[in-house]
Amino acid sequence: MKVLVTGAKGMLGQDLCPILEDEDFDVIETDIDTLDITNPKNVEEVLSCNKPDIVIHCAAYTNVDKAEEDKETAFKINAEGTKNLAEYCKKTGITLVYISTDYVFDGTKNDKYLTDDKTCPINVYGESKLEGEKAVQECEKYYITRTSWLYGHHGKNFVETMISLKDRDELKVVDDQVGCPTWTVELSNGIVKIIKENLPYGIYHVCGSGYTSWYGFAKKIFELCSLKVNLKPCTTDEFPRAAKRPKNSIMENNKICRKWETALKEYIELRCE
Repeated sequence: MKVLVTGAKGMLGQDLCPILEDEDFDVIETDIDTLDITNPKNVEEVLSCNKPDIVIHCAAYTNVDKAEEDKETAFKINAEGTKNLAEYCKKTGITLVYISTDYVFDGTKNDKYLTDDKTCPINVYGESKLEGEKAVQECEKYYITRTSWLYGHHGKNFVETMISLKDRDELKVVDDQVGCPTWTVELSNGIVKIIKENLPYGIYHVCGSGYTSWYGFAKKIFELCSLKVNLKPCTTDEFPRAAKRPKNSIMENNKICRKWETALKEYIELRCE
């Protein structure tokens, strides 16, 4: 089966592509230099030339804070770019897999978010990704995979940021936002599972099982790295950001991914090899 991956050079794409190849998929790697998703003509040219059975759409504008001042670019990539792919996939019967986010929710629910819960993003990034979801849902054959708190060996992420700050006299981390840390390898394996098992088309939450706060996440990182850090919890109000974050980003994943602590332990072990 032939799979075309957008954003193949990104943090997720660099883990996803070799995992797909290990599962005997014929993988076509694309990135901005070979596929401009914001250009409908280029989308048609590349997809018609390669004739994939599945498109896994990893390319995205992911700078959450910058999106607040650069709404046009965020929507051009996350909404319009996704729409261009979706329209071609719908026309040709290609299955489209779209990577979405917990930020489509407002974070006010007092329980885990389910796939059919009402969406209500509170920042521009979340709004742009939700518009992408709506475009994808116009296809007959699609999977929307919402993930959260993503980290991986091939890109800037919370784990690496925390480790880089280990020598500070005091390190404050937000403790009143909770979510599901997710390793890119776990997300990749979850996507492969959904495709290979021919699960019903629709929305899936593909994130680490269980949950923690950013402070709890940082504490576990330092514990697994055997680092003594003067780590202190703080509130969201003490750490203002340009974009609002949901207080609750916990999503029910129906055990598609392993416990977040198990995945993080493996990530740290591989990082230290």
